[in-house]
Amino acid sequence: MRVKFDIPFDPEAVFTEEYLLGAKAVTRAMRMAQQDLKEGWRSQIRKMGTGDRLAKTVRGVSFPAGSAVSMGAASVVWTKAPEIVSAHNSGALIQSSDGFYLAIPTPAAGLGRWGRKMTPLTWERRNNLPLRFVYRKGKPSLLVADHARIDSKQRARRKGGRRRKSDGILSGEQTVPIFILVPQVRLRKRYDLDQETRRVFGTISGRIRAYWGD
Repeated sequence: MRVKFDIPFDPEAVFTEEYLLGAKAVTRAMRMAQQDLKEGWRSQIRKMGTGDRLAKTVRGVSFPAGSAVSMGAASVVWTKAPEIVSAHNSGALIQSSDGFYLAIPTPAAGLGRWGRKMTPLTWERRNNLPLRFVYRKGKPSLLVADHARIDSKQRARRKGGRRRKSDGILSGEQTVPIFILVPQVRLRKRYDLDQETRRVFGTISGRIRAYWGD
């Protein structure tokens, strides 16, 4: 007895179409995960008060680019300031690279160019004032500026005017602490980017199933 079967469709065409649907689903899922993770990292950084500028260093890219799709699609999220972000993410211990002190600026130091924190050298150059080391037993040592004044923005500046003939002192001059010197600083852990990464990673398979079903 001879039996003949007729398949009312082209299997190769069906499998090809289904493979393409899967590739589209995987690619879309990875691109959405990349956007989700990037915004999640940025949101955590902003909420912890480390600034929008630092948050915007978080970048993301997906492969393949453009309109291409692939079952092997992938995404990468990273930061252009890895040392700073990693330190706040892990609560790192920061020590001086030369084995001496870390100079922590006080509010009187003000800010340097483009909003950067002052260093002792840049502060001396900007204000044309030398800094003097003050040792304090049992307390952090200081770098202070003599012959200074506090301006309206609470920043230390060189005190102008004439000195008194009797003792050579400028009226109103102060000795102002500009930097606090410490051997090391442990940053407080401000966010948990690893937890955010695990959260987004856990959504990928569900995204693929949902997009493939659509």
